[in-house]
Amino acid sequence: MRITHKADYAVRAMTALAAADRERPGVPVKRERLAVQESIPPAFLDDILRSLRNGGLVLSQRGAEGGWRLARPAKEITVAEVIRAVEGPLAAVRGIRPHELPDDGVAEPFVRLWVATRVALRSVLDKVTLADLAAGQLPRSVEKLLTDPDAWSAR
Repeated sequence: MRITHKADYAVRAMTALAAADRERPGVPVKRERLAVQESIPPAFLDDILRSLRNGGLVLSQRGAEGGWRLARPAKEITVAEVIRAVEGPLAAVRGIRPHELPDDGVAEPFVRLWVATRVALRSVLDKVTLADLAAGQLPRSVEKLLTDPDAWSAR
């Protein structure tokens, strides 16, 4: 899986909003602060925040005390939701969702391969919440994956 700048920036911005909400619940964070804190180009961040708002994950507030805040508690928002909001489905083959590949003439075992890949992605990204990341931790099931001797290899 290739993680785009957009997905990475979105997860980082959302984690920053989650951390800010832990410190000052319900207080919006200025876009400028997010951009500087997370080293995200401001115009790119605007696009990301719009996608996240359209996905129902953030709320914007206008005015001098305005900014951005999470639409739901951080413990209820997964990394998978964030990625889906800015990129679409977690796994797609040529723009087609894995379970729809047979309709496009893709034969077995390729369909099962790509569906299994989607399941593997979900097993991590649907388990990790913004609250986990803001607290600097991962769920045990995800941490366990990091003990695999090949987890840190560059291949």
